[in-house]
Amino acid sequence: MVLLRLEGKVALITGAASGIGEETARLFVQHGAFVVIADVQDDLGNRVAESIGLDKVSYRNCDVRDEKQVEEAVSYTVEKYGKLDILFSNAGILGPLTGILELDIDTFDDIMATNVRGTAAMIKHAARAMVAKKTRGSIICTASIASCLGGTGPHGYTASKHAIVGLVRGTCSELGAHGIRVNCVSPYGVATPLVCRAYNWEPSEVEANSCSMGNLKGIVLKARHIAETVLFLASDESAYISGQNLAVDGGFTVVNQVVSSLTN
Repeated sequence: MVLLRLEGKVALITGAASGIGEETARLFVQHGAFVVIADVQDDLGNRVAESIGLDKVSYRNCDVRDEKQVEEAVSYTVEKYGKLDILFSNAGILGPLTGILELDIDTFDDIMATNVRGTAAMIKHAARAMVAKKTRGSIICTASIASCLGGTGPHGYTASKHAIVGLVRGTCSELGAHGIRVNCVSPYGVATPLVCRAYNWEPSEVEANSCSMGNLKGIVLKARHIAETVLFLASDESAYISGQNLAVDGGFTVVNQVVSSLTN
C-alpha cells in the first residue's frame, strides 16, 4: 500500500507549466493532493493539467508580478477546493548572462519584480487564506544555490534569490504563531526549460556541465529530485521544520572546490 503523504491537501504551485513546478504538481497529485497550476504559459499549463487529470488539477493564468492576479489565483483555489494547505512559490526568471559592467537596470527590475515581489505577494495572499481558514499550512519557495554563493548565476538572479531567503526567514518568524511553516529549497543546476533557454544548451549539455562541476558524483540531478524535496517540506514529515533553506546540491555549497581539487 502506497502512503499518500498529501491526501486531501490543496496546493497552489506557481511556475508549474514546466520544469520543477510541473514535476512537483505531478508528484503532489500522486500523493493525493488537489493542485492548482498557476503560470503565464497557458497552452503548456492547460496541457499539463489535462495530462494529469482535470478531476485533480486546475490551471489558472497568473503573472506573479501583478498582485491582483496573485490574489485572484489564491481566491480561485480556495473557492474551488475549499481551502489552501500548501503554496509552492516557484515562478521565477533567470535573466541575461551579463556582468555588472553591462547590467541593464530595467531588466534587473523585472527580475526582482518576478522573483522577489512575486514571491512576497504569493506568501502574503496564501498566508491570508491559511489564517482565515485556520489552516496549519506549508509555504515553500524556490531559491537556488545562488542564494548561498556568489558567482553561480547572473547578478540580478543572485540578488533575488538571496532576497527570497530573507523573505522566508522573516515570514517564518511571523507566521509561526498561526502554525504556518515557511521554507525554501535551493537546487543545484537542473536542466529545466528556463536554464536550457538561458544558456542555449540542450538538457544533456546542462546536465553534463552540472555533473562535471558538482561535488556528488554518480548521480544526475533531475527536476524530480527537487520535487521530492518539496514534497517532504509540504508533508507532515517536516512538521517542525520552518525557516530553512534546504540546498539540494550534493554538498556543492559547503565544499571548498579549490581545496578539494588539490587533494584529489
